[in-house]
Amino acid sequence: MKFDIIVIGGGLVGASLVAALKDSSLKIALIEPHKSTPVPQDESWDSRVYAISPGSAAFLQKLGAWQLMKAERVASVYEMAVFGDDNTAHINFSAYEIGLPELAFIAENRQLQTAVWQTLSSSRENIQIFCPAKCTAITWHDTHVDVQLSDGTLIETALIIGADGVNSWVRKQAEIEVSRHAYHQIGVVANFSTELSHRQIAHQWFRRDGVLALLPLPRKRVSMVWSTTEDHAIFLRNLPAEELCQQVEEASSHAVGAMQLISPPIGFPLNYVHVKNLVKPRLALIGDAAHGIHPLAGQGVNLGLRDAQELAAILNTQNALTDCGNYMLLRRYELARKEDILALEWVTNGLQKLFNNPNPTLARIRNLGLEITNHLPLIKNRLMRHALN
Repeated sequence: MKFDIIVIGGGLVGASLVAALKDSSLKIALIEPHKSTPVPQDESWDSRVYAISPGSAAFLQKLGAWQLMKAERVASVYEMAVFGDDNTAHINFSAYEIGLPELAFIAENRQLQTAVWQTLSSSRENIQIFCPAKCTAITWHDTHVDVQLSDGTLIETALIIGADGVNSWVRKQAEIEVSRHAYHQIGVVANFSTELSHRQIAHQWFRRDGVLALLPLPRKRVSMVWSTTEDHAIFLRNLPAEELCQQVEEASSHAVGAMQLISPPIGFPLNYVHVKNLVKPRLALIGDAAHGIHPLAGQGVNLGLRDAQELAAILNTQNALTDCGNYMLLRRYELARKEDILALEWVTNGLQKLFNNPNPTLARIRNLGLEITNHLPLIKNRLMRHALN
């Protein structure tokens, strides 16, 4: 079997790229090792949620996926309140201040995944999905790439796109240099019902034990993301539900009143991953395979969706006679994405180090910085505009 493009990894970013290419003349294969999990018909909530920027929502709408999201499962964010670790320093961001209806949307991972895959189910004949299927070998040639599947199937393509996550197997096979370090933190996530309304405000606290965020869900519900030390994460996850609620209530200064756990806490390790090259001849990386940032800015998935959008825009201008794996063509994608990726890597890594340092002088400087920025609307608006893409 021969294809113009093979996308390895059918998560949100990889599947979105395929959906963005479904009307092209290119022949595309999507390889995903895991069958998608059906969305439960009960009222349970996915512990993993994303803050989707308006730009990403517009991209998903263009694919036909955003319209498939149930409105009652998506919450708009009108404001964001960020607090320092001295209980007084703060900065507020408001959609109203920049003349927009919202800063972001909070949506569940499984709802988004299902919506994007539904757009693929009605795709043209130019898309073939291998799922569940696992790659076992990739062999690069000057004119094409061979991909071996675990069932013995051999597939040939002009271009491989790695969308297989932060520990990318594709990236490793391509021997792309990566610099990474562990934050020695765990992101603990869980959902709660609340006594008070969140008023569509996302709250975030920079604390001595990490970064706590409460993101609005529909009605009186919030999603918690607590990026904290490994020991503290174990402590939180082992607490009885009532005690965990008390811990979160106190850490969040009772911003939403009494809380009740509605989905059990889960944790995932946090790492910084910088990928030296996004492309090589006949290879491009997108999503977490191309970068790994701290979740304190809530921009990881948006960064990946912008990868997919940019690469799709370049590939959609090509035709069946074009060599999609041409290095100079792929370099256009890399050059277009480098600045955005480097900026978010620098900001998130820098903020994590700044607020994770116990030095009292640094503590005063960082809290003063929040207060000063809060009184500089030009800088605030610029920060918001970048996050809205």
